[in-house]
Amino acid sequence: MIGVALALFAVVPAGQTFDCTPTHVWDGDGPVWCAEGPRLRLSGIAARETDGTCARGHPCPDADPIAARDYLVSLVGVPYGVGQHGHILVEGPAMRCVSTGGAGGNRTGAWCVSPRGGDLSCRMVASGMAARWDRYWGNHRCD
Repeated sequence: MIGVALALFAVVPAGQTFDCTPTHVWDGDGPVWCAEGPRLRLSGIAARETDGTCARGHPCPDADPIAARDYLVSLVGVPYGVGQHGHILVEGPAMRCVSTGGAGGNRTGAWCVSPRGGDLSCRMVASGMAARWDRYWGNHRCD
C-alpha cells in the first residue's frame, strides 16, 4: 500500500501531458490536488501564502490571499467544503496540464487549461490575483 501512495504523489516528468481532476485547492498558485494523483503548482506565477505573506525571492501580488485562492477555485470547479487541514474541497471537470517538472517536494509544476477557466496561469495574472514570475514564465503565451 505504501508503494501505491508514493506512486500517486510522484512528480510528473517535464513535458508530459496529463489530466487533473481537481479535488482540493490550497492557495492562489496551488497546490491543486488531482484525483489522478499529482499535486500541482501552477507554472509561471506566484500568489501570496494563505497567511498573507510572500516567500522570499518570489514576486508579491497585491491581491488578498483568500480572494486569490477563491478565484482559482472558481476557475477549476465548485467549492463544497473545507478539508481537515484547511484546503478548499472542490468538484470540477478534468483539466489538461503539461508538466514543467518538479516544483519542490512532491509537487508538479504545470501549465493547466480548465474547461471552466481556460489557461489558469494566464487568468490568475490577468485578474491580478497572482503575479507573473518571469523566471518561470519562459515563452508561455496567453491567448
